[in-house]
Amino acid sequence: MATEIKVPTLGESVSEATVAKWMKSPGDAVAADEPLVELETDKVTLEVNAPAAGVLAEISAKEGSEVEVGALLGTIDEGATAAPKKEEPKKQDAKSEAPKEEPKKEEPKKEAAKPAPAAAPAASSGGYEVKTMSPAVRKLVDENNLDPSKIKPTGKDGRLVKEDVQKAIEAGTAKRSFSAAPAGGGAAAAPSGPPPPRPEDEREERVKMTRLRQAIARRLKEAQNTAAMLTTFNEVDMTNVMALRNEYKDGFEKKHGVKLGFMSFFVKSCIAALQELPAVNAEIYGDEIIYKNFFDVGVAVGTPSGLVVPILRDADKLSFAGVEKGIYDLGVKARDGKLSLAEMQGGTFTISNGGVYGSLMSTPILNPPQSGILGMHKIQPRPMAIGNSVEIRPMMYLALSYDHRIVDGREAVTFLVKVKDAIEDPRRLLLDL
Repeated sequence: MATEIKVPTLGESVSEATVAKWMKSPGDAVAADEPLVELETDKVTLEVNAPAAGVLAEISAKEGSEVEVGALLGTIDEGATAAPKKEEPKKQDAKSEAPKEEPKKEEPKKEAAKPAPAAAPAASSGGYEVKTMSPAVRKLVDENNLDPSKIKPTGKDGRLVKEDVQKAIEAGTAKRSFSAAPAGGGAAAAPSGPPPPRPEDEREERVKMTRLRQAIARRLKEAQNTAAMLTTFNEVDMTNVMALRNEYKDGFEKKHGVKLGFMSFFVKSCIAALQELPAVNAEIYGDEIIYKNFFDVGVAVGTPSGLVVPILRDADKLSFAGVEKGIYDLGVKARDGKLSLAEMQGGTFTISNGGVYGSLMSTPILNPPQSGILGMHKIQPRPMAIGNSVEIRPMMYLALSYDHRIVDGREAVTFLVKVKDAIEDPRRLLLDL
């Protein structure tokens, strides 16, 4: 009896994935719930398990292919057993089969040489604002040489869907066009679309961007295109927090089973500031401002695949130990590639710590549709004027990037000052000051 292996539900607003890796080959025995294939979406990598025990009879979606929710990945011959003879020829003919593998190695290079599909272009003057496009929609747009800014999007949050593109193809009203030559005899601007093919160079290595890296690129560019981003800076004296941490870190770890870090102090400080300045915890949706009466704090984590931002839910209701445990668990999942979509959606504010990599100062980019992100940096001893004397103090630069459309300069500066005051005098957090 043949059992189908299908693409499961991938999460809210995610309808497509790329087949990253098959863990079994046709003819291999599989156990029920055993991981069979790895799928890569714009946000996470997830495993699809075997729906039944038996033998993998067929692979319908090969590695690198694009699949939608519900698509057929392969079939399992339920109840069958793998033939042991199939493994022996592979071992005996390993040398003789080696030359046959060489032509296959060249295929990825040909694919990688092709330019990656261009991200959704910004709307032209008088056109529609297209925020994001799925890979399938983008492919349809490029194949038909269409200008996305001329197509009216009907999807959620200004997204183009296939039906929008198909209507534009039928109407023939969204073709890309060359710009007229500018006054003064300059050359005409190049049309929007994929870049021209680039000659190969043996000194270069071409690797196709993963879905996660493409999603990161799109979201960062989206933030720059849509938000009026501005960054304000301050510096904080870490003396008191470091002394408090050194005094209680052993007892804290013994009681709670997790180390006491600096992140819990910053999370608590940011929440206290957000409660007083709700605009930094809000977002713009169309012509409305949505104020969030909850505090889901995203904590940026670097992984081998790229930066991800898992969410610490209802962080205002967590103790210091709860914050540290939550951050540790999310960090482990992120490094192991085990984060779920639900754990990365719906944050209201983000904290990024570039100091762990040695960054002294930076201007963090917003995580859309959020209106604020705090950047922490390296702790560095510096001479500071304390009263009438100069002392060496452990100092950290703080950066708050914010959307100036919704957050005024006064609010941004006040927010950062409140975070600074709470860190320099941690007793304020305990007394709710």
